[in-house]
Amino acid sequence: MGNQNSCCCYRSPSPIRKDIVKLEDYLPEGEVSSNNIQHISEREPDDGDIDPSQDPIAGTIFMERSKASIENGMTRKRSQHQIAENKMKKSSSCSTIYLDDSTVSQPNLKNTVKCVALAIYYHIKNRTSERRLDIFDEKLHPLSKDGVSDDYDRYNPEHKQIYKFVRTLFNAAQLTAECAIITLVYLERLLICAELDIAPSNWKRIVLGAILLASKVWDDQAVWNVDYCQILKDITVEDMNELERQFLEMLQFNINVPSSVYAKYYFDLRTLAEANDLAFPSEPLSKERAQKLEAMSRVMEDKISAEIVKNGLKKWSSLDNVNSGAGVRRSVAILS
Repeated sequence: MGNQNSCCCYRSPSPIRKDIVKLEDYLPEGEVSSNNIQHISEREPDDGDIDPSQDPIAGTIFMERSKASIENGMTRKRSQHQIAENKMKKSSSCSTIYLDDSTVSQPNLKNTVKCVALAIYYHIKNRTSERRLDIFDEKLHPLSKDGVSDDYDRYNPEHKQIYKFVRTLFNAAQLTAECAIITLVYLERLLICAELDIAPSNWKRIVLGAILLASKVWDDQAVWNVDYCQILKDITVEDMNELERQFLEMLQFNINVPSSVYAKYYFDLRTLAEANDLAFPSEPLSKERAQKLEAMSRVMEDKISAEIVKNGLKKWSSLDNVNSGAGVRRSVAILS
């Protein structure tokens, strides 16, 4: 029993660690296994390669590049003279409440488009490399018959130029503010999946492809490719179809946007707007606006109450959530 020597010639293998053998090591060169293919929703990013367009915890790329721009003193030149220190700031009081008309479920269209254009501006301004693809090159695939100048890839576009391009597409196609946020999500997902950089030579076609895809995924009545040809007079339907097809292939047909990712991009855009003096305008809370907010809150309260009754009352349930059996509780609004 106490003898440490054993008559066995071999020890049992240690269960501490096992070497992981990749399947590709057994495959002939140039061949890929087609068995056990994972669904898009089951794919997990490699360590150190987190995609912020899919992971709600990872920071967005445009926020990182905008922070670097501020630290290096490369902030955007403002067209209007503003005095930040002496500017009067509106504050809420007992008699007056100031609110902006933008929420995560119903963002303000004009300000959201401005923020998305600013995020694209920082993407171009603070890019770290010049990785390109021919499908997005504006010289190879011009958006107008006039073509582009010889130095089209040398000068970064200003925020106003990007905003004008995006606003023209959104106004003509009657797209929503939510579509603008989804556009930015798809744009950053493309940069990661295709290992691409948005630059002066390709930003218009990348933004166009992201808007084209976002409008079809998000809006119930999507704009057709031929409709974009009416907005951009010199582009052909075949070019639009090819742009959409390659955009989808580079995304690996992953067009899913979780609600948590959408909310993250929305609040990061608000942070970016505040840091660049593009804050959403605040207005006094009117009686009509208060009634709308109360109606929205009441609908959510009714859903919670119905869920509580359905699952059974809990000990921690408040008396306000108890229904008398005659229907959902309705409170009378008191508005002065």
